[in-house]
This record gives sequence, C-alpha cells and structure tokens, in this order.
Amino acid sequence: MKAIFDERQLKHNPERYFRRGAYMPHPEQPERAILIRDMLIKNDFPIETPQDYGLDPIKAVHDEDYVEFWKDAYERWVAEAGDAEPIPNYHPGRKHPGRRSSSIFGQLGWYATDTSVPLTEGTFEAIYWSAQTAIEAAERVVAGDRLIYGLCRPPGHHAMTNGANGFCIFNNAAVAAQVLRKKFDKVAVFDIDTHTGNGTLDIFYDRSDVMVCSLHVDPDNYSTFYLGYPDETGEGDGVGATLNLCLKSGSTEDEVLVRFREGVEALKANGTEALVISLGFDMAHDDPLSEVGMTGKGFEVMAREIVRMGLPTVLIQEGGYLGPSLSDNAEVFLTAARDEAGS
Repeated sequence: MKAIFDERQLKHNPERYFRRGAYMPHPEQPERAILIRDMLIKNDFPIETPQDYGLDPIKAVHDEDYVEFWKDAYERWVAEAGDAEPIPNYHPGRKHPGRRSSSIFGQLGWYATDTSVPLTEGTFEAIYWSAQTAIEAAERVVAGDRLIYGLCRPPGHHAMTNGANGFCIFNNAAVAAQVLRKKFDKVAVFDIDTHTGNGTLDIFYDRSDVMVCSLHVDPDNYSTFYLGYPDETGEGDGVGATLNLCLKSGSTEDEVLVRFREGVEALKANGTEALVISLGFDMAHDDPLSEVGMTGKGFEVMAREIVRMGLPTVLIQEGGYLGPSLSDNAEVFLTAARDEAGS
C-alpha cells in the first residue's frame, strides 16, 4: 500500500485559536503529520509526492470565489492589519446574508465560520498540497490501485462548500470522492472521526451519487455542532444518501464498533462501488480532543473490516492530535489495512 504526502503541507503552523471563550494552543500542528510520516518510513510504506492537478478538482466541490479567496488572503491581511492576528470577528447573517464585502476583514468572516482556522504565511501552500495529496490518491484508485493512503494535513472534512470550519479549509475527502466519480457511479465517504464530517455532509447533502456516512459524537453538545443528527438524511436527489451514526460522549470501544458496523452494512446496501475513508485517530481514548474510548485494537478491527468490503478505497487523514498514541494508532490501522489487502 502506497502513501501520498508532500512536505509543503507542513507550512501551515498556527499558534493558537479561540475556543469556549479562551485562547489556547492550536492542536492542529505540523508535528501530527511528521509523526505519521516517520511511522510510515519505519514500516516501509512507499511515500510518493503528488502531481500538481491545479485548482479545478478543488473547485469541483467548493465555490470558485471561496477557493480563490484563500490564494492571497494572508498577504492581504498583513497589508491591511499588520501584526494583528488574522481571526474573523465579523460574520454574515443567516436569512439575509447580504453581499460579500471587498474588505479582507469582511471577507475572512464571510468565508471562515469559526475562529479555528487562523491564517499563517504558509496556509495556502499547505492546504493546496493537502488537496493535491487527496487528488493523487484518488487518481491512483481510478487508475486501478485498490488501496491508497493520503496523509492529508491540514485536515479537510469540516470544510463546507463555501465555508472554512474546524481547522479545515479545503475538503480533501470530498475532493477525492469527486475524482472517483470519473470512474465509479456510486461513491461513498465513510467518516470515522470523533467530530461530525459536517463539511462533507454540506457538500453532498443533495446528491445521490455520493453517499456520506458519518460516525461521530452527538453534535448537540460537542463541536462542530449544528450538523450530524440522525434525522438528517439528505434532501432533494440526496434523500436517503446521508447517514449519521451518533455516539454518546464516553462511548466504549465496543459501542463504537457496533455503530461502525452499522455504517459498513449501510454502505454495502447502498451498492457502493468505491470508498473514501475520512480517517480520524482522534477517537483514541487519550487524544486531547477525544470523547470516546478507542484503542489500537479497535482501530485494527476497523481497518480489517474496511478492507474486507473489497472496494477500491482511498484513506484520507483527518483528525488525530498530539496525544500519546497517535503514531501507534496510525501504525496499527495502516499496517493492518496493508496486511489485509495483501499489498
């Protein structure tokens, strides 16, 4: 099993963010990807760099003006605000959002829905190559590979059609799913992360060709809030193509696996032909953002059962922060997947 990664993804380096009324150190650090990259090297996974596929595959799932905004957002902020932190503090209304401002201050709040995505000098380069990593992984599957891992960082599954959210700006899993649609009629995204795949839900909510199944902690009192409830099943052509599997805070590993298997069966019943896994190791019991009790044993079970589905599969890295077991859980999952696939 090959892995795709580009060192330029490390250039986004946020120091802190505003959460629950206080500044705190930002958990989405370059070290996350470094730990997993080094684990891949130790375990003899071939790591290859992505080609440059440009912005068109990203714009296939995100609004064009949204994508274009991020290209020079940091430079515009510095020109207008100097050393002030680029954190949005103006946001549009809901019923009548009005018009997009020409000001960088207005535009940052137009496109960023929360305070978790601070701009840094290397942000655009990092998110661009994170998305290219996902595209490359999906293109390999379109070309005939059965299982590819995209070490995408920053993550992407909270990024909506036209809104950054929860550390995410470009939705790597959605981009990969759209690439797979070039060959496969029925694609699914299975989001396995302690947080809702709200951005992926937003992008595909009215489509039947890409099923989204998200396994996550109940969003009623847990970020990212708002989307991911069991009665949200899609709309328009997408009715029935969304499945939210909610976990109680404090769920044990066995309880997580019961719900995980519900997702597996739903994907089979859907007639899924190709699969994207939004892979979040923040379900680990010792992850700083975890609300559930997963261990390496549970991640191994998930990996093997995913591969046994027999589908062409793209693994896209999402959550998993600087807890003690991050590298170990990545090692267990990815080596088990490789062993099960026999490649």
